[in-house]
Amino acid sequence: MPYFGMPVTVIPAAAGILDTRVFQHVLLAGPIVKFVLLLLVVFSVVSWAIIILKFKLFKGIERHQSQFAKSFAEGKSLSVLFDLSEKSERTPMTEVFRTGYLELTRIQRGRAAEPAGVGTRTGAFPLENVERAMRKAANEETSLMETYLPFLATTGSATPFIGLFGTVWGIMNAFSGIAASGSATLATVAPGIAEALVATAAGLAAAIPSVMAYNYFLNRIRAVSTRIDSFTIEFLNFLERNIDKV
Repeated sequence: MPYFGMPVTVIPAAAGILDTRVFQHVLLAGPIVKFVLLLLVVFSVVSWAIIILKFKLFKGIERHQSQFAKSFAEGKSLSVLFDLSEKSERTPMTEVFRTGYLELTRIQRGRAAEPAGVGTRTGAFPLENVERAMRKAANEETSLMETYLPFLATTGSATPFIGLFGTVWGIMNAFSGIAASGSATLATVAPGIAEALVATAAGLAAAIPSVMAYNYFLNRIRAVSTRIDSFTIEFLNFLERNIDKV
């Protein structure tokens, strides 16, 4: 249908054309650029696998820790909470609680086995041991949550430079071809440069999600660690108030 007297041209889907051309550029690229693209694909696939794995992990941690924290706030006995921690899904909070409870149990058994008149029953000694055990468990749980995150950091920092290397190499080949053919027209230069720039785009495509995911998961780890620290303080306060009853 004409518009102000001018014929309207039907424009093909730009996305489809772009995808086809990018695929063609990849096929026409040199072996070094193809190797760079393959390396970037490996980085990207592994990074996305880690992102999905960590997302499921923290989703489960948040759900099960909330349930356990609610049971603790309701004032259930330590033995009931210990049974609950063994039956429920493993989370940093339940593991820290189990460590503290088992350490308290060992201390109480050791003190009960002491001969009469040896030592004094005070809350300070067992609480210090329990606190150290819980802090150690919290550090170990934090380390477990950080597993594989260095790969995301490496991907975010290294893949742009890997893609840039592929781009530089491709441009070098393009200019070498220009020198060999003796022609420097746009039609001669553009295909080689386009092939080279695909590597830069691939590097950025691998780096951006990895950097965003890395920062996101670091914030989630800080939130979980803060919640564990608060729970440890609450648990120790409970023991101090009820040391003669547990």
